[in-house]
Amino acid sequence: MRAVLQRVMYAQCNVAGKITGRINQGLLIFLGIESGDTREDLEWLAKKIAGIRIFSDSNDQMNLSLSDVDGDILLISQFTLLAATKKGNRPSFIRAAKPAQALPLYEAMIEELEMLLKKKVETGIFGADMKIELLNDGPVTIVMNTADKDNF
Repeated sequence: MRAVLQRVMYAQCNVAGKITGRINQGLLIFLGIESGDTREDLEWLAKKIAGIRIFSDSNDQMNLSLSDVDGDILLISQFTLLAATKKGNRPSFIRAAKPAQALPLYEAMIEELEMLLKKKVETGIFGADMKIELLNDGPVTIVMNTADKDNF
């Protein structure tokens, strides 16, 4: 499971001209689910996201978590995070989980984050053509990969 966290001042997702999710200060998270990902991966990642301290305190140091700043999450499913680009110029997405596996894990991630943060998580629409608008804050961008937990 891979996640790209972007600290934002605001972010929103549009599908077919309608806003499906909108946040102010918080995290825009792109989530890629790989074949073989488990509930254990999901829980580990959700806890890391909920606790990560990447928001600035009064001394302009990254010491505050999402809860500390009453921030929100916009969670977007993105299988392209699992692109394999080793051969040629056309990426392969063979490592990405098929929708039958990925959708339940994506929905479980929403529930897990809502439980940990005690607030609603905004979302896109799984599998849809989404247009994402955001204002990066920093910019601060963190990449996490559950297959490489020792380095996170």
